[in-house]
Amino acid sequence: MLTYSTRVISEGLSFGEAPRWHDERLWFSDFYRHGVFSIDADGANERLEHVVDNQPSGLGWLPNGDLLCVSSTDHRVLRFRGNARTEFADISEYCGFWANDMVVSHTGYSYVGNFGFDLDTMLADIGVEGMLATPPPTTNLVVLNQDGDVIQSVPDMAFPNGTVITPDGATLIVGETMAFRLTAFDVHSDGTLSNRRIWAQLDFVATDGMCLDAQGQIWLANALTNKCLRVKEGGEITGEVMTSQTAFACMLGGDDGTTLFIMTAPSSNRFEIADKTLGKLEVARVSVPHAGLP
Repeated sequence: MLTYSTRVISEGLSFGEAPRWHDERLWFSDFYRHGVFSIDADGANERLEHVVDNQPSGLGWLPNGDLLCVSSTDHRVLRFRGNARTEFADISEYCGFWANDMVVSHTGYSYVGNFGFDLDTMLADIGVEGMLATPPPTTNLVVLNQDGDVIQSVPDMAFPNGTVITPDGATLIVGETMAFRLTAFDVHSDGTLSNRRIWAQLDFVATDGMCLDAQGQIWLANALTNKCLRVKEGGEITGEVMTSQTAFACMLGGDDGTTLFIMTAPSSNRFEIADKTLGKLEVARVSVPHAGLP
């Protein structure tokens, strides 16, 4: 197994989410600074791109270049065309709790997850052991068409989180955080999903933000540890990156696609970090470049 270490290129984030390499910059959401930001590959020249009052999360671009952003706490997807902001979709009836990560296909279909339950409150009440003994409620993965209409809701998902689409557009893989697994679907031409199957079952790995590489393997953040893992279909772990604090999302980018950008923070618990700026952006150089989406 290949192992890598990171260096910190930016500090002062609150909770970074949904890193995306776009137009030669890293874009990301920051929950508690309430904005979508972009930054150079070396961590310089951070820019606030858009203000999102209700906690921004997943990001993706429609074929015409419009940015979509999940507005987490009010369960909406926002659309940005230049500086103009509109509501793209309201998915509140499909969410058990906050809306979360998202991927947008090259043909303009969006796949949006949500927590399904109040993670921070449940952890305070019963702890990790209690949640393992009595799994929390499942929820839906929501599929939106190019106009923001809900065309499918996939039920019984255990906290659908980081999501990737293979380069041929034929397969979507989503992390089910509370089930410690990656789940795959076939993607049809109309954007709908079928043939649900386990892509990788992992051992106590809380699958969070992730990306795909050119060998068909997935880099994912393990939200329980200071690590990102490279996972092969079937579950073999082939690479590991150690971070300075807990890893919550990662993205391959940079000039040649081999820089792994990692969003880290001391915790994801809003009761502990919402008023702090202890989040970091860390990077590692890996050997296989980015592929697919996001």
